[in-house]
Amino acid sequence: MKPVIRQYALGALATNGYLVSNPERKEAVWVDPAADCDRILREIERADCRLTAILLTHGHFDHIGAAQELKSRTQALIYAGEHEKEMLADPALNCSHWMGRITVRGDVWLADRQVICFAGMEFNVIATPGHTAGGVCYYMEENGILFSGDTLFAGSVGRTDLPSGSPAVLRESLKRLTRLPDSVLVYPGHGPSTTIEEERKQNPYLAGEGFWERDERP
Repeated sequence: MKPVIRQYALGALATNGYLVSNPERKEAVWVDPAADCDRILREIERADCRLTAILLTHGHFDHIGAAQELKSRTQALIYAGEHEKEMLADPALNCSHWMGRITVRGDVWLADRQVICFAGMEFNVIATPGHTAGGVCYYMEENGILFSGDTLFAGSVGRTDLPSGSPAVLRESLKRLTRLPDSVLVYPGHGPSTTIEEERKQNPYLAGEGFWERDERP
């Protein structure tokens, strides 16, 4: 089964949210409900699907803004990395304290290498700390698809100067991702999609250590 992936730029930081659906079963998951729950629900309805899960790549405010409301209006459970509990619950850590104080109560906490299945689709959990302590990526191995959150972007990587970030830890997480097949299609938390091959060849943060000495990313 080939999933249908719809990408939406949501919220003030144009965070990518993804509706990943199985049209055969008319079921779907949402990766990173950043903001605007009403729009998210409209898109789910337009896709003629039932939401079965809410997957969070990490706990920053611009990725979780609609998560709690989306859960209450769909009854879909919230899944997140097991080391992201504190960030999701603390507006000072998730950086929402200056714009509305967002908190999220996760339902299922995911471990590295755990395999989860929804809507007839399988997701491999890859722990990728560094941008945040509990960040994870979701890898659909059968389909060659990776939802990378803010760990890996087209031509860049996630910043490490916010609470629980670490350049050294992020470097190790990126090494894990570069071991994936070249053909894997990467859907990041911001910006356009890319591939593992393209990032291995062109991304300066994967090719040169010197770029880790500066942190200019928004």
